[in-house]
Parts: sequence; structure tokens; C-alpha cells
Amino acid sequence: MKIINCKSAVKTLKSGLPIIFPTDTLPAIGCLPKFSKIIYDIKKRDRNKPLILMGSEKKQLIDYVDQLAKEDYENIASKYWPGALTMIIPSSEKQKLFLTSKDLTLGLRIPNSYLAQSLLKETGPLLTSSANISGFEGSSTAEGIALDFPNVEILGPMPWEKSSGKASTIISWNKSSDWTLIREGEVLVRELH
Repeated sequence: MKIINCKSAVKTLKSGLPIIFPTDTLPAIGCLPKFSKIIYDIKKRDRNKPLILMGSEKKQLIDYVDQLAKEDYENIASKYWPGALTMIIPSSEKQKLFLTSKDLTLGLRIPNSYLAQSLLKETGPLLTSSANISGFEGSSTAEGIALDFPNVEILGPMPWEKSSGKASTIISWNKSSDWTLIREGEVLVRELH
């Protein structure tokens, strides 16, 4: 298991390789958006399953949001982030290059994790997925994840801060002030009820 610091993580990511890092929910594997293919390859992930773009703060992700959804994005983000909520939202025209979905949407999240946010402040947004081989339940510890991904560097220091071990709530934007619950998680979004 190769544990690295934030400075080394930035170098690894810029070289096109992914890293594993903790979040407030499940550990994540992430890469710079232009290298998203590597996540699919390493995880053996179905290419039809989109990745989530994580940022350190909502203004870091706003340019990825289509103009029609910006007001709702700002409203939900200011109430629930940082936290265990993923928003699926239409992507802005200029960011469609980095999409991993077929329907021109993008899942966005800001984790409530000091280590994750510190990394994302340095790297900018990262495309991410949970740190497990697709179809298998992953470990919530760096040691367990290292068994599945022996060649992927892991962000330290250790031990990681405590996480929930549960996946994030996912909501999807339909139209102005209209959201659909896709996956229930820890966060209860009042705007859906």
C-alpha cells in the first residue's frame, strides 16, 4: 500500500493516474476529468454508468451546470453541501467534453471531509466513483481497498477520518424547482417532499 500526501497526489493525477481518498460516505477513486477512462478500466465499471464530479466548494462546480438549472443548483448546494448529497444536473455546453453520461447530465457532489476537500482545492474537480471493483462490496479501510487496487496510490495521512460507510443520497433535476429522488441515503432533501 503506497500512502501519499496531497502534493504527491496532485502529481499522480496530472500524470493521468487515479488516486484513492476518503470522503464522508465511502472511500473514492478519482482522476482528473480528461482521464476518466482509467476509472472504468481499473474498476471494471460499465461504461454506461456515469461518474460523479466532486469539488471542494460549490463555486468550483458552477461552470459545469447548465444555465437553466443554476438557480436550483445554488439553492440545494447552499443547504446540503458539503455533505452526502449528489445532484444530477444538466451539464453546461462548454463542459460536455468531460461528460461520462449519455444524457448530457452530470452528478455533482462536495464531500464533507477535510482531507477530500483539501485535495480537491489543490486539484480542482475530480471525476470519482466508490473505491471498489464494480459489482463487489468494497472495503471502507485503506488497507482493504489496497487489496483490490494494489497499484493505486492512497491519500494519507492515516488513519482516515471517520466516514458513514453509506452511499450518498442522489437527486436528479427535472425542471425549475422539480427534483426526483434516485437513491435514498443519509440526507433527506426537504425540497422533494
